[in-house]
Parts: sequence; structure tokens; C-alpha cells
Amino acid sequence: MILTKTRTLVGNYSDLPVRAGYAVNINDTEIALFKVTNGKVYAIENRSPHPKGGVLKEGLVSGEFVFCPVYDWKISLADGKVQAPDEGQVKTYQVEVEANNVYIII
Repeated sequence: MILTKTRTLVGNYSDLPVRAGYAVNINDTEIALFKVTNGKVYAIENRSPHPKGGVLKEGLVSGEFVFCPVYDWKISLADGKVQAPDEGQVKTYQVEVEANNVYIII
């Protein structure tokens, strides 16, 4: 079985706020987008891996990390891994920016 990935337009690069989350839904999957200060855009699952964790688009962004707004877990935007001493991981998604358009590849 061959899985085909889909490229979905999710917004304009210039409209994305810097260091703040922006949520989109693709096929019933809620994804948080983050544009960091170096201009790179990341897409991750929009829910902290903590069982009672918060919505990550509402988290504080520092560098290439977002902090869960409920339990303050530090999560890498690059690979989705929760930083020690906590454990866990959120799903990450490939992002492409082309001619001011932002696409997520699923």
C-alpha cells in the first residue's frame, strides 16, 4: 500500500503572527502553526501530550520551543519532543512556504 501525502494551503506567510500560535484544521486534525523570530514556520499537533495538557497554540513561544499553557512542558517545535524532566512527544508536520503561501504536507 502506498500512502500519498497531500499539500494543503493553510494561509499567507505574511499574516502569520511571530511567536504566537495559529490553529488550522485539516481532515479533522487540529494543527498549530508557529512562525518563530528567524522566520521559519513549524506545524505541530495542537494538544500537549500531558493527559490534561492544554492547547499548544495558546502556549508561550521561546526560540524554537513552545510551552504548554497548562503544565508548562517545554516542547520542541522542530521534532515535537518534550524536554526533560518531562516526557512525551507531539506529532510534527512538514511545512512549505512558497510565494507567501503556507502549505502543510500530511
